[in-house]
Amino acid sequence: MGAKLLQRRFLCTNTTNPWNHRSIKQVTKSNYKESLAELKTHIQNSDFIAISSKKTGVFSSPSWRKILPFLDTPEITYLKSKDVAERFQLLQFVVCPFTLTAHSDSSAKVVAHPYNFHLFPRDELNIGMPQYSFLCQTSELTAMASEGFDFNACIYDGISYLSRFQESLTKGRLESSSSGYSVNSSSTPSVADEIFTKRIKTRVMHWRNACLSKSNGSEGNDNAAEALFSSLRKLILKVELYGSRPCMNIDVCNERQVQLVVKLSKELFDDLVPLVVQDKERKPKVVRVVLTTSKEDKNLLERELQDLEDEQNRKVRGFREVIDAISASQKPIVAYNCLNECTFLHSKFLGPLPQSLSEFMCSLRVVFPHVLDVNTLLKEIGPLGKANNLPVALSHLMRQFSVPVDMEIPHQVQDNEGKNQGHDALCTAYLFAKLSSTSKQSDDTHQTVNADLVSSAKKYTNIFSTCSTNLQELMDDENILLDNVRKVRTENLVFFWGIRFGISAEEFRDLLCEVHGIFSEDFDIRMVDKSCAVLAFWKPNLAEKLLEIVNTGGVGSDSVRRLISKGLRSAGYEVYEKVCKLGLWETNLAAAFDKAMKEYPDDISSAASRKEPSEIFWSSDLINLDDL
Repeated sequence: MGAKLLQRRFLCTNTTNPWNHRSIKQVTKSNYKESLAELKTHIQNSDFIAISSKKTGVFSSPSWRKILPFLDTPEITYLKSKDVAERFQLLQFVVCPFTLTAHSDSSAKVVAHPYNFHLFPRDELNIGMPQYSFLCQTSELTAMASEGFDFNACIYDGISYLSRFQESLTKGRLESSSSGYSVNSSSTPSVADEIFTKRIKTRVMHWRNACLSKSNGSEGNDNAAEALFSSLRKLILKVELYGSRPCMNIDVCNERQVQLVVKLSKELFDDLVPLVVQDKERKPKVVRVVLTTSKEDKNLLERELQDLEDEQNRKVRGFREVIDAISASQKPIVAYNCLNECTFLHSKFLGPLPQSLSEFMCSLRVVFPHVLDVNTLLKEIGPLGKANNLPVALSHLMRQFSVPVDMEIPHQVQDNEGKNQGHDALCTAYLFAKLSSTSKQSDDTHQTVNADLVSSAKKYTNIFSTCSTNLQELMDDENILLDNVRKVRTENLVFFWGIRFGISAEEFRDLLCEVHGIFSEDFDIRMVDKSCAVLAFWKPNLAEKLLEIVNTGGVGSDSVRRLISKGLRSAGYEVYEKVCKLGLWETNLAAAFDKAMKEYPDDISSAASRKEPSEIFWSSDLINLDDL
């Protein structure tokens, strides 16, 4: 849902919009450094940090690859979210640190500091990363353009970044200090080590003495012969300059020789600073020994090198410094549709997404130990049972609860900054404050959230609302969520495909009822896409019996045998789960099933042998208006 729609719906229900006529600070490369410093201060002083993002796409095509509330378990929901996060790209990331103060009358005050960061991945340091290619959905780009999004500014002035994993791959690709190289004093040097050390020591001593004698003998001696002699000596001894300081490059073949040169430079000479230079394959190429004039000059050079390394690291990390600052603060993160936001966050800023939901949650907790999903909090308030997206939830809270929440945005920004970009995080913070104030009242006259509301929210930490456990998910505007929801075990589901393309659920139901007595039992049917249907039996063991009939070729039923001869195929839920795990995102679900059974028969057999049924919330009344 675009920020403009969020704003429009919110204004309809609250004429005193707390962020009306206020701009959110828009951050690009040109003002990133100073904005980062401000943001870090706000993060340290905050109670919570709301986040939201704008992406080049929000779901994968075709339709069966979208998250299906009536069918997908938490594991499959994660796999589909993972697929989306790996295919699409972030163009905006909003970070909104805020404090929340509750009062005895259930009113609350939110003080928010929103920053909307414009992002674009590019190879800033010519190190081959990141090399991103990503998909775009025209509907998403159109919505962003209608909100005033400047794509030129994004591409040319958007902030780049590397994930933690990518940064680890860049270590050593550029010139660096030698602080990471040391030689174990207890190790016995080999004969080759002694020969190499003796040779390098002689070279360094001659070069150092030549540089010092040249410096000492140059005063008052400017004749042409001496100048020529100095030039020849410099050429023979390979005297080069590192800035204004003399330096010499020592070729090395391996890490051991690097260690020996570093040890020699540090232990025998107190005026030398060694630098390690590596090639494109991250192997040591030379050790550059720099001669300083005094202890103060040496300290100055080491500080310069450290500043250079810090600046280089900042360029490598880019926007990820914001993510690292949030992580270091250990403040609770608040988001709407958390699974979607956090899979993108992990994929772009931490590293490749794990293969399972449990691994993902463990990896995420290491960096962000406290994540609060607004959807989970929505589920705790009964009257919000039918609120299926953020603007609906806001509108419902405004009508049903008279809890006043005042939002203040202290910092002012320029008038020409986009007023329609980045408001999702403000809406999330406001909604969180309304939910917290509605569900928890403070006993004190003026009680800060840290002592009360944070502790009450802890029980909801890291509980992500997935479509199988919470139906208040973000759905298309054309979807209507009704009340006919039943819990069903996945072992009671059967997928059918190979049927007439485009057949309706009712037509397929009538067809099945004619072919076998098993279909006289109570069951429900839905079309997953135009190629595949899924049946839900309300009595146990019927799904297993049906699969056995089809898999044996319809023995005992001529009608079933005729359907099989026309191409009818069937599979249990474990095959659907395996298709998603294998990433067989074909143009339709039937093609994905066929490919899985043809190319991965062993995987399918092993999945069927170790069925691990779980429960989903089946809804036969989730109607798409386009189907009517």
